[in-house]
Amino acid sequence: MSLRLHNTLTRSVEAFVPSAPPQVGLYCCGPTVYDFGHVGNFRTFVFADLVRRVLAFNGMQVTHVMNVTDVEDKILRRLRETGLALRAFTDPYIEAFLADLDVLRCLRPHHLPRATDHIGDMIRLIGRLMERGIAYQAADGSVYFNIERYQAAERWPGCACRYGQLVHIDPGQQRQTGRVSADEYDKDHVADFALWKARVPEDGDVFWDSPWGQGRPGWHIECSAMSMALLGDSFDIHLGGEDLAFPHHEDEIAQSEGAGGLRGDLHGRKLPFVRHWLHGAHLLVEGRKMSKSLGNYFTVRDLLGRGFSGREVRFLLLSAHYRETFNFTLAGLEGARSALGRLDECLGKLRERAALAAGPAPSPSPGLPEAFKEAINDDLNVSRAWGAVFDWIREQNRALASGDLTPAAAAAELAAFASIDAVLAIAPAPATQDETPAHVVALAAERVAAKKARDFARADALRAEIRSMGWVVEDTPSGPKLKRA
Repeated sequence: MSLRLHNTLTRSVEAFVPSAPPQVGLYCCGPTVYDFGHVGNFRTFVFADLVRRVLAFNGMQVTHVMNVTDVEDKILRRLRETGLALRAFTDPYIEAFLADLDVLRCLRPHHLPRATDHIGDMIRLIGRLMERGIAYQAADGSVYFNIERYQAAERWPGCACRYGQLVHIDPGQQRQTGRVSADEYDKDHVADFALWKARVPEDGDVFWDSPWGQGRPGWHIECSAMSMALLGDSFDIHLGGEDLAFPHHEDEIAQSEGAGGLRGDLHGRKLPFVRHWLHGAHLLVEGRKMSKSLGNYFTVRDLLGRGFSGREVRFLLLSAHYRETFNFTLAGLEGARSALGRLDECLGKLRERAALAAGPAPSPSPGLPEAFKEAINDDLNVSRAWGAVFDWIREQNRALASGDLTPAAAAAELAAFASIDAVLAIAPAPATQDETPAHVVALAAERVAAKKARDFARADALRAEIRSMGWVVEDTPSGPKLKRA
């Protein structure tokens, strides 16, 4: 099955075909760096990683861009509270974000542009909107996007030039508020929005010069300018959480298409700003909206501190379809640990059997990759994909138990799993005794001694302590083995 993805723009699942195959431009709205990312944020980023890997699994060459919003209303509030300079405040959060991506086994984007490095691109884009009469400068010196003028702008084939095309709203029937300067505002407000915010005393020394005076960009123009600078004025996929569809993504479309100059196809027809929009659903935690006051607000490092591994968090975040609201629970993480234990046990046995194989490395067995691809290409149907994986585990365990699996066949099955793990990124990381920390090796030896003394409670406690350090003990016929969680 060829890859099919749901397109928010058309409200339907469509065959995905790049505009310039095999190249694919992929843009994901990234973090606003005023705090550590929470597990809800990382559901979107793991989703983006899955999309990128599935595209590559289908033979496409992806250019992955994820922005970093490092100037925005919330950041300026925190600057006033801390007294820090902008970069001194945001740099540690950017480093923490990248570390969390690594822990969750997400591929780092090819480009990670910071908004403050693209102020010139934003000013040029605003200038084009001013030239076309779709933006205006208000009495306070700020520049706003004019939705009414955009609605009346010249249209071209392939571009709607209509505000509300992504979320299917009619501005004329929505509550109007004149204009808004805030980066985020109520979802039922259809209003002219700020492209450039005139400098005010509260901004401190965070400002840039522009043709309209000193100030800073609005949030929405940041993503348009950065995505177009790195992927061109028309590209294939824009991805984010469903809460960004309106107003953020709707405003992106309006200002990007309103500026004109969009790339044409081979027939001279103008292409839209983005051809395919993907949105991930909300994440609930313990059945409720995430809140620090409710005690269900978890960052990645919070979960690591509770003894869970990034691998277990990734598994749980990939266990539900991206368009389904998902309930993230600590019990679910325990279930992820159990499921991964079944996988690890099967892979360990296959490796032992495959170690006896002679000759060149075999081609992957086709069964699992074919079943997996059919599922994952159906709008990223992870439930079916995981079903194929655990059906495969049961089949391998039966074949191993019966002695019917030859070493060569075991090697072929391992190669089959490796081919799909390029998408899942869930296999246990290999480790040798030499690279295992000495204190972890000592705890493992103490556990062996406890088991020999039949002190199983102590042995279980040591296993848990080893896991809290990011390692697991795998009991095999040849003795216990340590590997990264």
